Amino acid sequence: MTRIALFAGGDLQDFETDFDYFIGVDRGSLFLLENGLPLDMAIGDFDSVTVEEFKQITTAAKEVIKAPAAKNDTDTELALKTILTRFPQAQLSLFGAFGGRLDHFMSNLFLPSDPALAPFMRQIRLRDYQNLIEFYPSGTQSVEMVEGMTYVSFMADGDADLTIEGAKYELSAANFFKKKIYSSNEFTNKSIEVTLEHGYLIVIHSRDRS
Repeated sequence: MTRIALFAGGDLQDFETDFDYFIGVDRGSLFLLENGLPLDMAIGDFDSVTVEEFKQITTAAKEVIKAPAAKNDTDTELALKTILTRFPQAQLSLFGAFGGRLDHFMSNLFLPSDPALAPFMRQIRLRDYQNLIEFYPSGTQSVEMVEGMTYVSFMADGDADLTIEGAKYELSAANFFKKKIYSSNEFTNKSIEVTLEHGYLIVIHSRDRS
Protein backbone atom coordinates (compact mmCIF):
# COMPACT_ATOMS: atom_id res chain seq x y z
CA MET A 1 0.00 0.00 0.00
CA THR A 2 1.30 3.44 -0.92
CA ARG A 3 1.94 5.57 2.16
CA ILE A 4 1.39 9.28 1.56
CA ALA A 5 2.07 12.20 3.90
CA LEU A 6 0.28 15.51 3.56
CA PHE A 7 1.62 18.55 5.39
CA ALA A 8 -0.86 21.37 6.03
CA GLY A 9 -0.34 24.76 7.66
CA GLY A 10 -1.06 23.94 11.32
CA ASP A 11 1.22 22.78 14.12
CA LEU A 12 4.11 20.74 12.71
CA GLN A 13 6.26 20.20 15.79
CA ASP A 14 6.42 16.45 15.32
CA PHE A 15 6.19 14.34 12.19
CA GLU A 16 7.40 11.15 10.54
CA THR A 17 9.32 10.73 7.28
CA ASP A 18 8.79 7.06 6.34
CA PHE A 19 6.49 7.70 3.39
CA ASP A 20 6.44 7.03 -0.32
CA TYR A 21 5.04 10.39 -1.40
CA PHE A 22 5.04 13.87 0.16
CA ILE A 23 2.44 16.56 -0.47
CA GLY A 24 2.61 20.15 0.68
CA VAL A 25 -0.77 21.77 1.24
CA ASP A 26 -0.40 25.52 0.72
CA ARG A 27 2.11 26.75 3.34
CA GLY A 28 2.90 23.17 4.30
CA SER A 29 4.96 23.07 1.09
CA LEU A 30 7.47 25.47 2.64
CA PHE A 31 7.76 23.28 5.72
CA LEU A 32 8.80 20.32 3.58
CA LEU A 33 11.46 22.40 1.83
CA GLU A 34 12.77 23.88 5.08
CA ASN A 35 13.18 20.39 6.53
CA GLY A 36 14.90 18.88 3.51
CA LEU A 37 12.00 16.59 2.64
CA PRO A 38 10.75 15.78 -0.86
CA LEU A 39 8.03 17.93 -2.35
CA ASP A 40 6.32 15.59 -4.79
CA MET A 41 3.26 17.82 -5.04
CA ALA A 42 2.38 21.31 -3.86
CA ILE A 43 -1.31 22.08 -3.88
CA GLY A 44 -3.55 24.94 -2.73
CA ASP A 45 -4.46 28.52 -3.47
CA PHE A 46 -1.20 29.64 -1.80
CA ASP A 47 -2.80 32.70 -0.24
CA SER A 48 -0.72 32.15 2.90
CA VAL A 49 2.69 32.48 1.22
CA THR A 50 4.48 35.48 -0.27
CA VAL A 51 5.31 35.86 -3.96
CA GLU A 52 8.94 34.95 -3.24
CA GLU A 53 7.95 31.91 -1.19
CA PHE A 54 5.66 30.73 -3.98
CA LYS A 55 8.60 30.98 -6.40
CA GLN A 56 10.61 28.73 -4.08
CA ILE A 57 7.77 26.23 -4.04
CA THR A 58 7.28 26.18 -7.81
CA THR A 59 11.03 25.78 -8.37
CA ALA A 60 11.40 22.84 -5.97
CA ALA A 61 8.13 20.95 -6.39
CA LYS A 62 7.84 18.11 -8.85
CA GLU A 63 4.25 19.16 -9.46
CA VAL A 64 2.28 22.28 -8.53
CA ILE A 65 -1.51 22.53 -8.55
CA LYS A 66 -2.64 26.10 -7.96
CA ALA A 67 -6.32 26.47 -7.17
CA PRO A 68 -8.38 29.66 -7.16
CA ALA A 69 -9.01 31.20 -3.74
CA ALA A 70 -12.77 31.10 -4.38
CA LYS A 71 -13.58 27.38 -4.30
CA ASN A 72 -15.91 24.95 -2.55
CA ASP A 73 -13.14 22.90 -0.92
CA THR A 74 -10.49 23.79 1.61
CA ASP A 75 -6.94 23.30 0.38
CA THR A 76 -6.70 20.11 2.44
CA GLU A 77 -9.93 18.70 1.02
CA LEU A 78 -8.72 19.51 -2.49
CA ALA A 79 -5.39 17.77 -1.81
CA LEU A 80 -7.08 14.65 -0.46
CA LYS A 81 -9.47 14.40 -3.39
CA THR A 82 -6.66 14.93 -5.90
CA ILE A 83 -4.36 12.30 -4.41
CA LEU A 84 -7.14 9.74 -3.87
CA THR A 85 -8.04 10.02 -7.55
CA ARG A 86 -4.48 8.95 -8.38
CA PHE A 87 -3.89 6.53 -5.50
CA PRO A 88 -7.32 5.25 -4.43
CA GLN A 89 -5.80 2.52 -2.22
CA ALA A 90 -3.26 4.77 -0.46
CA GLN A 91 -2.93 5.25 3.30
CA LEU A 92 -2.92 9.00 4.00
CA SER A 93 -1.37 10.69 7.04
CA LEU A 94 -2.21 14.36 7.46
CA PHE A 95 0.17 16.44 9.57
CA GLY A 96 -0.51 20.08 10.47
CA ALA A 97 -4.24 19.50 10.77
CA PHE A 98 -4.31 20.98 14.30
CA GLY A 99 -3.00 24.13 15.93
CA GLY A 100 -3.80 26.62 13.19
CA ARG A 101 -7.09 28.25 12.27
CA LEU A 102 -10.02 26.80 14.16
CA ASP A 103 -12.25 26.67 11.07
CA HIS A 104 -9.60 24.63 9.26
CA PHE A 105 -9.33 22.27 12.22
CA MET A 106 -13.10 21.74 12.27
CA SER A 107 -13.13 21.10 8.52
CA ASN A 108 -10.41 18.48 9.02
CA LEU A 109 -12.27 16.87 11.93
CA PHE A 110 -15.34 16.34 9.76
CA LEU A 111 -13.65 15.32 6.51
CA PRO A 112 -15.91 12.26 5.99
CA SER A 113 -18.95 14.52 5.83
CA ASP A 114 -17.84 15.23 2.25
CA PRO A 115 -19.47 12.54 0.06
CA ALA A 116 -16.34 12.39 -2.12
CA LEU A 117 -14.15 11.56 0.89
CA ALA A 118 -16.55 9.38 2.87
CA PRO A 119 -15.68 6.12 1.03
CA PHE A 120 -12.01 6.65 1.93
CA MET A 121 -12.44 7.56 5.61
CA ARG A 122 -10.57 4.50 6.92
CA GLN A 123 -7.53 5.47 4.82
CA ILE A 124 -7.19 8.94 6.36
CA ARG A 125 -5.41 9.70 9.64
CA LEU A 126 -4.79 13.09 11.24
CA ARG A 127 -1.63 13.14 13.32
CA ASP A 128 0.56 15.22 15.57
CA TYR A 129 2.80 14.50 18.56
CA GLN A 130 -0.14 14.35 20.99
CA ASN A 131 -3.11 13.12 18.96
CA LEU A 132 -4.12 10.71 16.25
CA ILE A 133 -7.60 10.84 14.71
CA GLU A 134 -9.23 8.00 12.79
CA PHE A 135 -12.63 7.74 11.12
CA TYR A 136 -14.92 4.69 11.18
CA PRO A 137 -18.10 4.05 9.18
CA SER A 138 -21.38 2.98 10.77
CA GLY A 139 -21.89 -0.58 11.92
CA THR A 140 -19.78 -2.56 14.38
CA GLN A 141 -16.07 -1.77 14.19
CA SER A 142 -12.96 -2.85 16.06
CA VAL A 143 -10.68 -0.09 17.35
CA GLU A 144 -7.08 -1.01 18.12
CA MET A 145 -4.75 0.64 20.61
CA VAL A 146 -2.18 3.04 19.13
CA GLU A 147 1.29 2.72 20.60
CA GLY A 148 2.29 5.71 22.71
CA MET A 149 -1.25 6.98 23.18
CA THR A 150 -2.92 6.82 26.61
CA TYR A 151 -6.54 7.76 25.99
CA VAL A 152 -9.20 7.10 23.40
CA SER A 153 -12.31 9.21 22.83
CA PHE A 154 -15.35 8.70 20.63
CA MET A 155 -17.43 11.27 18.82
CA ALA A 156 -20.43 10.30 16.70
CA ASP A 157 -21.29 12.44 13.71
CA GLY A 158 -25.03 12.80 13.83
CA ASP A 159 -27.54 11.67 16.45
CA ALA A 160 -27.14 7.88 16.39
CA ASP A 161 -26.60 6.18 19.74
CA LEU A 162 -23.16 4.68 20.31
CA THR A 163 -22.22 1.50 22.17
CA ILE A 164 -18.69 0.83 23.45
CA GLU A 165 -17.57 -2.65 24.52
CA GLY A 166 -14.22 -3.84 25.87
CA ALA A 167 -13.03 -0.41 27.03
CA LYS A 168 -12.30 0.63 30.60
CA TYR A 169 -15.61 2.54 30.55
CA GLU A 170 -18.25 0.70 28.55
CA LEU A 171 -21.39 2.23 27.12
CA SER A 172 -24.49 0.11 26.53
CA ALA A 173 -28.26 0.22 26.84
CA ALA A 174 -27.86 -0.56 30.55
CA ASN A 175 -25.91 2.61 31.34
CA PHE A 176 -26.46 4.77 28.27
CA PHE A 177 -26.20 8.55 28.49
CA LYS A 178 -26.12 10.96 25.57
CA LYS A 179 -23.06 13.11 24.89
CA LYS A 180 -21.54 14.56 21.75
CA ILE A 181 -18.11 13.21 22.68
CA TYR A 182 -17.20 10.42 25.10
CA SER A 183 -13.75 11.49 26.24
CA SER A 184 -10.84 10.02 28.19
CA ASN A 185 -11.63 6.35 27.84
CA GLU A 186 -8.85 3.73 27.92
CA PHE A 187 -7.98 0.35 26.44
CA THR A 188 -7.77 -2.78 28.59
CA ASN A 189 -5.13 -4.72 26.61
CA LYS A 190 -7.62 -5.71 23.92
CA SER A 191 -9.47 -4.09 21.06
CA ILE A 192 -12.59 -2.00 21.68
CA GLU A 193 -15.80 -2.80 19.81
CA VAL A 194 -17.95 0.18 18.86
CA THR A 195 -21.35 0.16 17.21
CA LEU A 196 -23.05 3.08 15.49
CA GLU A 197 -26.28 2.62 13.53
CA HIS A 198 -25.71 5.43 11.04
CA GLY A 199 -23.33 8.28 10.28
CA TYR A 200 -19.65 7.85 11.07
CA LEU A 201 -17.45 7.80 14.14
CA ILE A 202 -14.49 10.03 14.97
CA VAL A 203 -11.98 8.19 17.18
CA ILE A 204 -9.35 10.33 18.92
CA HIS A 205 -6.25 8.68 20.37
CA SER A 206 -4.37 11.09 22.65
CA ARG A 207 -1.80 11.51 25.37
CA ASP A 208 -0.87 14.24 27.83
CA ARG A 209 1.94 16.67 27.10
CA SER A 210 5.27 15.26 28.20
